[in-house]
Amino acid sequence: MYDYFKAICLTHHNASVEVREKFALSDKETQDFLLYLKDVFELSEALVVSTCNRTEIYYHSEKELNEAILQALVAFKGDSSLAKFIKNFQIFSGTQAVEHLFEVALGLNSQILGDIQIINQIKKAYQYSADLQMAGAFLHRLLHSIFFTNKRISQETSFRDGAASVAYAAVELLQSIQTFWQNPKILVLGLGEIGTDVCKNLQGKFTDVRICNRTTEKAQNLALETGFAVADFAEVWQEIDEADVVISSVAVANFISKEKFAGKPIHKQKYFIDLSVPRSVATDTEEIAGFLVYDIDQLHQRTQETLQRRQVEIPAVRAIMQEAIQEFLDWSREMEISPVIQKIKNALEQIRKEELSKYSKKISEQEAELLDKITGNLVQKILKFPVLQLKAACKRGEADTLMDILTELFDIEKAKMLQK
Repeated sequence: MYDYFKAICLTHHNASVEVREKFALSDKETQDFLLYLKDVFELSEALVVSTCNRTEIYYHSEKELNEAILQALVAFKGDSSLAKFIKNFQIFSGTQAVEHLFEVALGLNSQILGDIQIINQIKKAYQYSADLQMAGAFLHRLLHSIFFTNKRISQETSFRDGAASVAYAAVELLQSIQTFWQNPKILVLGLGEIGTDVCKNLQGKFTDVRICNRTTEKAQNLALETGFAVADFAEVWQEIDEADVVISSVAVANFISKEKFAGKPIHKQKYFIDLSVPRSVATDTEEIAGFLVYDIDQLHQRTQETLQRRQVEIPAVRAIMQEAIQEFLDWSREMEISPVIQKIKNALEQIRKEELSKYSKKISEQEAELLDKITGNLVQKILKFPVLQLKAACKRGEADTLMDILTELFDIEKAKMLQK
């Protein structure tokens, strides 16, 4: 069953951001492409994952559709020139595809080791598949195995502890200094990749957040996604004055400095978290009483310490993951033998009923009920041994040979013909 599972993957490991963004899919495009896979290729199980670091298509089918799906993706994006980038995609199948999805979801394959956002992105992709009736028994079992494994890793290891990205480290720092304010007024200044990530990490943790960017449209779009307020860049100095915390990633060296506050009354204590390179908050800003500045090097130090701790936890994480993968593969193999077991059961049940019918007129109703119960139990006991042997053979990878023997032994195909 798992042999029919395939993965088509474009990631930060094999493609630059310029290539990845060409194949990136919005939420609507993800759902539309799933429907395309369903309608054109008649797929009943598929998962499409698209993030800033990857575009991946997983599907379960007896047919080999990798090349056709890649060509369909190029056509779906509406740019034939993308065909030259098809070579950047990696293809996995069977156990490799299963293991790859586990590694992606658990953060082992992420650009930031142990990325805590990817599992939620996988959950969202899975929800799209489920909503569109494109998640069958295989995907349901696989994804729930992954989610359970992720929970175990969070509970049993330190792999999820600490901040491993600068954006998350900034938010973690905010939480550590939150004791100074009941509900700090936060200004996020600059909405490049890091500034955008900061906003997404602030969601659900802080409510009084204003976002400010030279391009107002970009701020408005992010505000719709996060629920935060938009600040007018023309009023940036008033916004800075009113904020308790300023998180800056503007691409202007020393945009905020001591001289910018000269002659201005200082109304409150203020924290500056500078995520820019070159620095957008000048070091002399900290000379103002009540002002404290954190720069990107300090945040990097926090993230490096976290990453080192996560590196140490990798063997434990992989051990838990391999245990879960093995359980899933065992389940998948057992699903393959279920039809054979059912056919054997049907064949024996047919023989039992034929034999019972020969004596139904010669015995009383009470005797018939007793005989039905006895022979039913006998069939169950006869079935028990081959079923246990089949399951054991599955774990050894020898089920095919035993299924052939049992099929011939119980004359399953003939029994099937008789049932028709």
